[in-house]
Amino acid sequence: MSVKTSRVPLVATLAAVAGALTLLAVLNPLRQPDGADLGPQSSGARFVETEVGAGDRPEVSATPSSMSPTPPAGTLPGATRTDALPPVVDHGPRRGNKVALTFDADMTDAMRRQMRGGAGTSYANLKIIDRLERDGVPATFFLTGMWVEQYPDVTRRLAANPRFELANHTYGHHAFTADCYGLPRIAPRKMTADVARTFDLVSAYGGRQTRYFRFPGLCHDRAALTALAPLGLTVVDGDVVSGDPFATAWQPIVRAVLDQVRPGSVIVLHVTEANAPMTDEALPHILAGLAERGLEPALLSEVLATG
Repeated sequence: MSVKTSRVPLVATLAAVAGALTLLAVLNPLRQPDGADLGPQSSGARFVETEVGAGDRPEVSATPSSMSPTPPAGTLPGATRTDALPPVVDHGPRRGNKVALTFDADMTDAMRRQMRGGAGTSYANLKIIDRLERDGVPATFFLTGMWVEQYPDVTRRLAANPRFELANHTYGHHAFTADCYGLPRIAPRKMTADVARTFDLVSAYGGRQTRYFRFPGLCHDRAALTALAPLGLTVVDGDVVSGDPFATAWQPIVRAVLDQVRPGSVIVLHVTEANAPMTDEALPHILAGLAERGLEPALLSEVLATG
């Protein structure tokens, strides 16, 4: 699989939520941040094996009992060493015909306030889940802890489906770096506990658990990676960014996916209906286009497997 160690700036369309929060819109091609030198690169896959010293470890604002225990290496897909920076993955091997459909389930304080205000807004697009279940399509869902709390029944539904994997997208979709598409920034000392808390929330539902993690906005740097090293996870960005947040038509989403997709691709979509309203309409066309190209959706863990 392709592993990188960089933050990924993107070109995004931002929209105000509840008059205050600007959310991530369109994610764009990836580049390394200035000054990012996170370890040697090898041909093919790039793995980070930088040792994390005591001076690099973050202050954790949670008691040990509230932290997710790190599983032994290989116990869960995405589990990694806790004494090195976590690997950052764009895609799997460029062989075969497998691709990963991944769906982010964002939830912020502003989104939750909007829902509780009685606006009838939904951030769980059940039409997407219906389509995936009806067609037997594997998918991986990156869940924010706040979304899990807001939609426990939907989370149970995802966990009950053996074709779905569950992954981590932080608790409240805060930025882990400065200047990340207007998202409010989490304090560095709270990063570890935020992600650990979300693993705890998600793992309670069972199903196909993973140690995969995705940063909001795909924004990360060495400090953020260092903060998450004790959790033994793999950071998953993606090489096919659909641009579905706030899209006003389904056709551009389909074009963005089908123009970029290759064997081993990790496709980034959203299951948040109110701020990604066209994804359910785009999905059947994406599935048809993948089939025409001889590409088959698979679980993220299967796509990233090197065997």
